[in-house]
Amino acid sequence: MTRILITSGPTRQYLDPVRYLTNGSSGRMGAALAQAALDAGHQVIVVSGPVQIEYPAAAKRISVVSTEEMRDACCEAFPACDGAIGAAAPSDYRPQFVQTQKIAKSGQPLDLQLVETADVIAALGAMKRPDQWLVGFALETHDHHIRALVKLEKKSCDLMVLNGPEAMDADRNEVEIIDRRGNVLKALAGSKERVAQGILRIIQSELIAVTLETS
Repeated sequence: MTRILITSGPTRQYLDPVRYLTNGSSGRMGAALAQAALDAGHQVIVVSGPVQIEYPAAAKRISVVSTEEMRDACCEAFPACDGAIGAAAPSDYRPQFVQTQKIAKSGQPLDLQLVETADVIAALGAMKRPDQWLVGFALETHDHHIRALVKLEKKSCDLMVLNGPEAMDADRNEVEIIDRRGNVLKALAGSKERVAQGILRIIQSELIAVTLETS
């Protein structure tokens, strides 16, 4: 039995006590991957940002809010896992300064100084043992394959799942699974449940089975 860590959903980076930066990720892809992994007989830990959906009851859920909290939770859980799937869409930027009071309207433009957040999957890639595997997701709007392959190498992933912005808060997804050589192992389209099952089959054959053979 393999223990799999799955990141899911968006994160929130607060500007003041009530406003925050986020994105349209619903967590549906993460939930579908969790169910597919459970159906395949694996143990699942889901580290999720704020979502409205329910995750499978058999999966252990760790709830977080910010990208930094997601990174910390994943880094704590990953050493006890065999692999991880980064299906979350963490906010890439946070305000340099968080206001302690609600920002009031002034009639003037509001200038925000933003800095990059921690990269969750890169942090896992940096601590990954030889007997662990890592699968990332790349949501791209242009230069899709090149940018996905750069992310794969930069984050020390074993596979990268490439999709587009139309996947956000949708019931369906269309993906390509890319290996470290840049080869497209599989193109999948359909409901997120069906796509998740296809992704798990590739992970099973390309990563889990290989790891078991060499252990």
